[in-house]
Amino acid sequence: MKKQLTIGFLTGIIANAVGVAIWIAVISFIKGTSFSEVFNFYIQTGDTWAVLTLGALPNLALFFGFLKFDKEYRARGVVIATFMTAITAYILYFN
Repeated sequence: MKKQLTIGFLTGIIANAVGVAIWIAVISFIKGTSFSEVFNFYIQTGDTWAVLTLGALPNLALFFGFLKFDKEYRARGVVIATFMTAITAYILYFN
């Protein structure tokens, strides 16, 4: 049980990191700038929370994918990772 939660949590964190990278790549493609320029822009302006929350969208597909294959504890781990992302974004937004 704990192993399944841990696997779900780690896959949720990895999916979130991949989602953040995808969103930064999409934004840099649209604006015609480099990946690092967009990343530094969001860090300098303090809007990192926006990209972080958009990066959590792949967790939705991961959650329903785990539920489809009857991996409820892994799905719970993804939910925990998503809540951790939401709390981090909340802290970043109000600081």
